[in-house]
Amino acid sequence: MARPRSPNLISIALILFFFGVPTADAFASDIVGHVYMQTNETQNRIMHFGRDADGQLELLETIATGGAGSGIFKPISGQESAPNAFEGAGSVILAEANTLLFTTNGGDNSVTSFRVSPDGKLTMIDRQSTGEPVTGRAGTAKSLAYRPQSRTLYVLHAFGPDHLRSYTVAGDGKLELRPERHSVNTATKRDRVSSQAVLSPDGRFLLVDILFDAHPAANPDGSPDLVVSNASDPDGLVIFPVRDDGTLGEASFADAGGGGPFYMAFLNRSRDTFLNGLAVGDGVLVSRIDSEGRVTNGPLTTIDTSLGKPSELCWLQVTFDNSLVLATNFGYGTVSTYRLVAGRLSLLQDPANNAMPGDGTFRAVNGLVSSGPSDSWLTPDDQYFYQIFGNASVLVSYRLDKTSGRLAEIGRNPIPYNSPQGLAGF
Repeated sequence: MARPRSPNLISIALILFFFGVPTADAFASDIVGHVYMQTNETQNRIMHFGRDADGQLELLETIATGGAGSGIFKPISGQESAPNAFEGAGSVILAEANTLLFTTNGGDNSVTSFRVSPDGKLTMIDRQSTGEPVTGRAGTAKSLAYRPQSRTLYVLHAFGPDHLRSYTVAGDGKLELRPERHSVNTATKRDRVSSQAVLSPDGRFLLVDILFDAHPAANPDGSPDLVVSNASDPDGLVIFPVRDDGTLGEASFADAGGGGPFYMAFLNRSRDTFLNGLAVGDGVLVSRIDSEGRVTNGPLTTIDTSLGKPSELCWLQVTFDNSLVLATNFGYGTVSTYRLVAGRLSLLQDPANNAMPGDGTFRAVNGLVSSGPSDSWLTPDDQYFYQIFGNASVLVSYRLDKTSGRLAEIGRNPIPYNSPQGLAGF
């Protein structure tokens, strides 16, 4: 939705008469930042938005990744059309002081690297397969993590058995697939479904959240048959030690603190403290990892689930000063905010925004009609928050009030239907 303007038309005419049409460089002077999203269309693209000082976004360019997305098809569930195709996070990331951008291509299990110029424009560098075959209509490559110390890029797949593959990133941004492959399965759980891979800030551990202990299926009545991770056995968080060269050691399995762990975010300027959002536990908790890779969990702070369970609370954003946490509720079409003080969470606004309606065709696991919000991004100055609503075909811009925790909508940008995922910016 374009922002409202009420200019003086005579003034504009005089400006154009004397000075001509403004150049692209003139328009670029209003831009203070950049936001990137992958469309995940069958011919995948990156949408590059310029961010104005008032938080509004304007589409500057779309550039092909050279790879394939899954389109509106949802590989993880087999639905012909549904948002959040891969049930994951972190499919678009920036690295090396925002000079490189990486994106997954979940349709064909590949990764594309881009050079990011000082004005935010993208130039494709390379595209390489993850080495994992596509056995159905689409692959499931979906989450990226980059370790600068060894220039290692990790790519996580929803389905295994080889959930994790990795690349060495050359100085020019080209990708070289490494031979190592790792699974998040256990001896008794051979079909696990992962959601996100995150590196600890010191690069010593790679953490992976597990959403399901078996591939999703359907009951005879059409309802989902889901074996939620960490609901019975406390092993929904997988921890890999990372060697100096970026290779991974033997995995250990830990309690994620509740059912359906989905999204992890380390606190800013912290080496050991992170948040975990639980899709079926309907809340967020604070966890810590020690120097040996052992994890301890604080209490789970849940949102109001009177609308129905699960809320599918998934994606998280943390303010720069670690005072607020924004949590996206896929099943409700809303965002909730938490206050974080001295390592303790308390619910602040639930919800913090007006629920975004979809087109009425998509129902979440709880049976509610949902707009399918997925990936989000918060500006480094904590002023503006951006949220994908795939089933509503919009990327919504909000202004964050840090005192109240409320989100005020300030703009909308059209995006493809159901397929988009991944947000990154600077």
